[in-house]
Amino acid sequence: MNTGKYDFIKIEQKWQNEWFENKIYEAQKEKNKKFFIHFAYPGVSGYLHIGHMRGFTYCDIFARYKRMTGYNVLFPAGFHASGIPSIGFAKKVERKDPHTIKILKEYGCNDELINKLKDPNEVVNYFSKIYVDDYWKKFGLLIDYSRIMSTISIGYKKFITWQFLKLKENNLLIKKPHFAPYCPNCGPVAVDKSETDISKGGNAEILEFTIIKFEMDDGTILPAATLRPETIYGITNMWVNPDVEYTKIKINDEIWIISIEGAKKLSFQLDNITILNEKILGKELLGKKCKIPLLNREVPILSGHFADPNVATGIVMSVPSHAPYDYIALIESKEEIEPITIIEVKELGCIPAKQVCEELKINNQNEIEKLDNATEIVYKKEFHTGYLNEKCGKYVGIKVSDIKDKVKNELISNNKANIMKEFSEEVICRCSGTVIIKKIPDQWFIKYSDYTLTSNSKKHVEKMNIYPQEYKQELPGILDWYDDRACIRKGSWLGTEFPFKKDWIIEPISDSTLYPAYYIISKYVNENKISTDEMNEEFFDYIFLNKGKSKDSIWDKIKSDFEYWYPVDINLGGKEHKTVHFPVFLMNHVAILPYERYPKGIFTHWWITQKNKEKISKSKGGVEHISEAAIKYGIDSMRLYYSHIGSTYIDIEWDSESVIKYKNRIENIFKLYNKLMKINDKRNVNLDNWLISSLNRRIKIINESLNNFDLRIASNEIFFEINKDILWYLKRGGANQEILLKLLKKWSIMMTPITPHLSEELWYLLQQNKFISEKQFPQFKSNDIYENEEIGEFLISKLIDDANEIIKVTKIKPKKIFIYVSPEWKKIILKKSLRLYIENDFNLGKFIKDLMSDFELKKNSKKVLKYVNKIQTEIKKFNVLDQKRYLKDFNSYNYLIDSKDYLEKIFKCNIEIFKGDNENIYDPEERSKFAVPLRPAIYIQ
Repeated sequence: MNTGKYDFIKIEQKWQNEWFENKIYEAQKEKNKKFFIHFAYPGVSGYLHIGHMRGFTYCDIFARYKRMTGYNVLFPAGFHASGIPSIGFAKKVERKDPHTIKILKEYGCNDELINKLKDPNEVVNYFSKIYVDDYWKKFGLLIDYSRIMSTISIGYKKFITWQFLKLKENNLLIKKPHFAPYCPNCGPVAVDKSETDISKGGNAEILEFTIIKFEMDDGTILPAATLRPETIYGITNMWVNPDVEYTKIKINDEIWIISIEGAKKLSFQLDNITILNEKILGKELLGKKCKIPLLNREVPILSGHFADPNVATGIVMSVPSHAPYDYIALIESKEEIEPITIIEVKELGCIPAKQVCEELKINNQNEIEKLDNATEIVYKKEFHTGYLNEKCGKYVGIKVSDIKDKVKNELISNNKANIMKEFSEEVICRCSGTVIIKKIPDQWFIKYSDYTLTSNSKKHVEKMNIYPQEYKQELPGILDWYDDRACIRKGSWLGTEFPFKKDWIIEPISDSTLYPAYYIISKYVNENKISTDEMNEEFFDYIFLNKGKSKDSIWDKIKSDFEYWYPVDINLGGKEHKTVHFPVFLMNHVAILPYERYPKGIFTHWWITQKNKEKISKSKGGVEHISEAAIKYGIDSMRLYYSHIGSTYIDIEWDSESVIKYKNRIENIFKLYNKLMKINDKRNVNLDNWLISSLNRRIKIINESLNNFDLRIASNEIFFEINKDILWYLKRGGANQEILLKLLKKWSIMMTPITPHLSEELWYLLQQNKFISEKQFPQFKSNDIYENEEIGEFLISKLIDDANEIIKVTKIKPKKIFIYVSPEWKKIILKKSLRLYIENDFNLGKFIKDLMSDFELKKNSKKVLKYVNKIQTEIKKFNVLDQKRYLKDFNSYNYLIDSKDYLEKIFKCNIEIFKGDNENIYDPEERSKFAVPLRPAIYIQ
């Protein structure tokens, strides 16, 4: 066996070449059991990062395990090239964005290639190759590469066209006005947590502001945007930023003064708007007055540097009694204006904002965090417990939580207000442009609000395997919440043209719902076994819906494949897909395909984060390049890191030092194999049986964990607990070569799904034939369980721990150790008590009465009662394995006698072992009274 250093790079490249040359990744239909798994395909917008590899690795581990447990596995992958990500990247190249050019050159791109990447299609071609060759294959992913596809290929576009024909046929496409996220450079974009089209602002919500019209003396409108129109009754003044340049706009017959940024936003949302070439500085408005609509009360216009021209209209109405920011600004202005309280909240006093600001000791406008906290306190208490007071006219007595749109609707009906849509935070497009909101009068939607569709989807969730369980519980609520989704965009987008509106493109989320079904067809397209010219509505109806007749034998073959492989068993993706992709993935299957093709499972994993706890993203730059990380750490080290560092359902902060530790773990396992192969053969029945039994129990846990997709437990058992067992076996003097060889074979196989390169190398060095990746995964065998030996080694390990603790505390250098085994009567009592506890039939009084019927126990009633009381607490702490140990008839004395030589070797002194018997002449001080079953008493001289 090779005893040299483990060469990660050489070994990993070696086995990747072997796998891909022999095409062991291709899905076969040889058996009855099948398993179809895929990950949410990545958007093509640049180099991927180490965060992506977490989900890809999980998918490969699950696929490998299923393949090794007798399943035919289909594990395909593709590229989500639709939308604007590739276009955004191409534009950055075209304008020679320094950061983009830098990373391309770092990756080895020459000027000729970089020039090509000004074309979005070339961007897709380039990165598709990078994803396959430099990421997926380099990570050893056994994806079925014969099925690779892109969402902008001709065949896929025809598939998506068919999907939308079916949605229309099922009355699930509707048309209505819509306010949509819009990039002035790229057109409409999707804003959601997946950040498919954007580089910043995935958590942004669209807020609806009421723009209230405050009329100045000359008739000009000063529009202020608010989320709480009912608070107009408490306005004391207006705020404008004296340093900002505002502009005049004309809306119908009205002239408004608004920030230039606000004017641009409104131009995309309101009709009949003209931006006039008349600018005015904010300071020119100071000292003037305007009237509050509905009230006709005049209020002054004051200086407020905090009035942000980028937020809504850039004009702020001041309600200092109920807005902490306004209250502090008013105090700092030194204007003699009294706040007007319009909402009564008992615990907040006469002026709520004032009371909370004083409680939090807020003194100026720069204490942003405190002001945000104060605002939240005031708004929350007013919403839940506040009532409008007599200053609110006809609205007096109404709860704040009930006022809703009443004041807003009155203002709008009297032409005193408009609506403006605004993001809750800044949103930046992939092209680096600022995303705004635009009104589209005739937008097409997929009708996800349809009651029958939602109801059927929720019913199916009950039958699905969804991980984690919490997400399964959340998903019905998400489906209820899910509203109609705008499904088309106009602009320079990649994707499929919408069949019912020329020049409009189906947006990326809407074209990535049924896509796993296309993996069945893509193989035949890639191998030129079917022409895309054939792929019309009739073709897809026959393949997916079993409608119509076959026109070619290849149609029948594809249909047979679809009926074999579908439905999807697991769709795996990051937690960002919980409210975006997964709901529409499910609902589109329910909307279009027959029941037997509905998906069976969803697996959601959490993120790899950076040190600031933010998600790693392509647009923000991954912590380390995948290619660099692969060389630095080794692929198997990273695969083990993803599997073991934490639950798949928590965010993990990338930690290079931890990855190095996993790299060392793999090297140590390699060294241990070398050591075990050289060991001198020696038999010890007790130890050998213990090792066989311990391994077999771990095989059971590992299979159960992998079947439940619990990588944390499985990887811990495989790479840590089995390792510990082997080291204990060696420490105890175990050296049975036949048993060790069998263990090494099984251990290598169990490591394969997680560290396949290491396993293949070990398998080769063990002089085994074929790929270990194609071997059957070990299964639990009940006849390989040796409970007595398991209990014996448990007894020895605990005894050593106890003795070492005594030596540590007393600082005694042992000359002789006396070991006293528990008296037999204690075993009897513990067993009886434990059986009753397991059967939930324990009654202390009845139990003691039963014990006292035994003459010998009754003679020692004081000791018996003391022991009974003691064990009641202990029994409750027992796990299932503890229960089995203590119920088993096991002779501790004999096992300790057999292990006496080993114990003397460990402690380097003489050891005497005695049965727990008070009449024993060697126990005059009754030290055995401290002994309990499987926990002997120890006395050290």
